[in-house]
Amino acid sequence: MGFIRLLKKGNVSSGVAAAGNTGLAIIKFIAAFVSGSGAMMATAIHSTADATNQGLVFFGSALAEKEPTKRFPTGFGRVVNLFVLVAVVVIAIMAYETVLKGWEIIQHPEASTSLWLNLLILAAAIIVDGYVLIKAMKEVVKESRAEASGFKIVPAAFKNVRYAAPPTRLVFWEDIVATFGALLALITVLASYWTGLYYLDGVGTMLIGILLFIIAIKIGYENTLGLIGIAAPKMVEERVASLILQDDDVVDIRKLRVLQEGGNFHVEGYIELKEGLSLDQADDIKFRVIEKVQEDEDITDVTIGIVETDHTQNWVIDEQDPQPEG
Repeated sequence: MGFIRLLKKGNVSSGVAAAGNTGLAIIKFIAAFVSGSGAMMATAIHSTADATNQGLVFFGSALAEKEPTKRFPTGFGRVVNLFVLVAVVVIAIMAYETVLKGWEIIQHPEASTSLWLNLLILAAAIIVDGYVLIKAMKEVVKESRAEASGFKIVPAAFKNVRYAAPPTRLVFWEDIVATFGALLALITVLASYWTGLYYLDGVGTMLIGILLFIIAIKIGYENTLGLIGIAAPKMVEERVASLILQDDDVVDIRKLRVLQEGGNFHVEGYIELKEGLSLDQADDIKFRVIEKVQEDEDITDVTIGIVETDHTQNWVIDEQDPQPEG
């Protein structure tokens, strides 16, 4: 039961995407073998890669929610970055195979059969991948705390994707390629059928593979930084600072460090309090501030120390810092 409860905490976007792409991969492979279309085979491989990746990432995002232990006192947040990197390796392999397949078709072009079957399945792929992409966009908006609804979620998702959790970013970028790839495959299937230029099927296949390589490099770079340990976005740091300075007895922040692990954050800092307080009062204020910061659902732990005020304002909230855009 503990394992099931843990899975329920997994990233919603990656879970939905894994289920959708598993179904798509099956029907695409059937269509590819029946028709002999290289572009269809490329999108089938892509859907297989997506289903594998997103299944791994879903499991990793659930595991990352495990409570800290004595051996791992800061929790398991970075586990999700490791799972995403494994997914990136799968993407890179699939991209390589897709490019090779495209090059083979260009060198030895052949007419594909079952045009209407190809078109029907590619149209279904565009609908399913498009639905998953919309779900991912909504998750980006939710996780970045941007205010957007309706058609506004599309530009808001692109503007704020850097603030989303690693699994959501993976699904977002992968399904952009998946949706565009299915559309590109549909166009190349039609173009090769109408014009008789069957090598166009191979060109479309290679383009899909190249797009996969680009996504693999981008996501791999971001998650390598996450494994090393990276500072939270400026927006998050300012949000934490604002929570701390809301307390009437806090006069300044001497030092603040917010570390991002997966979709969660660890806060460490030193604050300056009003003069004339007793040790007991200062201690009460410190724990009050910690409790206030921990009310933020994305913050897993807070460590705050108290230092004597130096009568110099060290921390100023920058109103010009980027905020989530809706």
